[in-house]
Amino acid sequence: MSMLQFFIAVDVTVVNIALPSIGAGFDVDGHTLTWVVIGYTVTGGGMLMLGGRLGDLLGRRRVLLLGTGLFGAASLLAGLAPSFSLLVVARLLQGAGEALALPAAMATIVLMFPEGARRSRALGVWAAVASCGLVLGFVLSGIITAHLGWRWIFLVSVPFILVVLLAAAFLVEGDRPVAEDAPPLDLPGALLLTACPLLLTFAVVEAGEPGAPAWMVPGALAAAVAAGAGFVRVEARSRNPLLPLHFFAHRTRVRANLTTMLLSGGLSTSFLLFTFYLQDRLGIGPLGAGLTMLPLAVSMIAISMLVPRMLGRWGARACVLAGIGFTTAAMAAIALVSFVRAGGAAMIPAMLLIAAGMGFGLVGLQYAAVSGVTEDDAGIASGVQRAADQLGGATGVAVCVGIGFAPALHSFDPFLVATLLAVGGLATGAVVAWRMPEPQSTADPQSQTG
Repeated sequence: MSMLQFFIAVDVTVVNIALPSIGAGFDVDGHTLTWVVIGYTVTGGGMLMLGGRLGDLLGRRRVLLLGTGLFGAASLLAGLAPSFSLLVVARLLQGAGEALALPAAMATIVLMFPEGARRSRALGVWAAVASCGLVLGFVLSGIITAHLGWRWIFLVSVPFILVVLLAAAFLVEGDRPVAEDAPPLDLPGALLLTACPLLLTFAVVEAGEPGAPAWMVPGALAAAVAAGAGFVRVEARSRNPLLPLHFFAHRTRVRANLTTMLLSGGLSTSFLLFTFYLQDRLGIGPLGAGLTMLPLAVSMIAISMLVPRMLGRWGARACVLAGIGFTTAAMAAIALVSFVRAGGAAMIPAMLLIAAGMGFGLVGLQYAAVSGVTEDDAGIASGVQRAADQLGGATGVAVCVGIGFAPALHSFDPFLVATLLAVGGLATGAVVAWRMPEPQSTADPQSQTG
């Protein structure tokens, strides 16, 4: 499960440093290249709820194998894509594969460990693997792009995905039989939930582009709102809703997922700002930019060993607030470094703070987001948590980076605008997290294990 999580997380960030090479290979501009990043995260995030629900209804093992196979095949297609359009299609398919596989994998882990110390440690490993994958994606992207070419950033994961498929087939317990009288899947809800963030992201990205038709942005925003409202209406009437509305009666889970969206928006924005500063502003090549990100990866590994213990001692809410505080401090450091135009080494303090923000914030939020789950709703809770993470990151990038680097705001420092927008989101997240009820059973692992 963790190997699958690692390579899916790598795929979220591995394209960032390779974007200039991809653009040169297909002769497309930076604005168009944005869809290589957000197309994957938005599609994956929008379909995660469907993946979680499919796991609950059809069996987690079946959906895990299906999603993993689709992700591996799409990775192969991305690496061999003869055109930019086909590359974007492959990235969308990768997102769909992730949406099927990850909720099933996370729900399997949640149900393997009882709520309390053992689950907090398991989720600590899970979150640490994800965070390391996100960070190492930058490093691997620089090394692979410089020595093998950008296509190998997708191809390198294919043999490992095959290992995951074989291991899951033999190690994951068999599924319960599918009930013959099971109600039909909520496909309209799935389509609306996927369309809403895609339309919203499209509107935000296109808003700052000169020459776009006047109706395009308002039309996309109106369609996004209509899709969101339609989703709520469909869920209220469906016999088998994709996201039962009573899920929102659990205050801890709801506030944890909302905070996850806001924190992930800030974290994802910081990753792109690191990339833009090192390559575009300082002119560092892919290999140098990737190696400059090593302190972030190393510190993330160290923090991953500390956070599960602190989760037991402090509780989930305190860890989340600490993670938001670290991330906010990192944004201030990024703005300062860009203002004085310092060298790449000056970004190291911001990288260390981001590692702390990811480690403390996301582990605490993952624990809170699955508190009180049962066999019947583990997939839903896992799907919602992953969707909040993915969609929050994609929306954060679209809003903060899309607006900050928009041509219409060329007279302002784009790094300052992007960081101010991110800090605003983080401040909102801190307020929500402060009012989040503490999940039960975040007991000290030491006190329960002796």
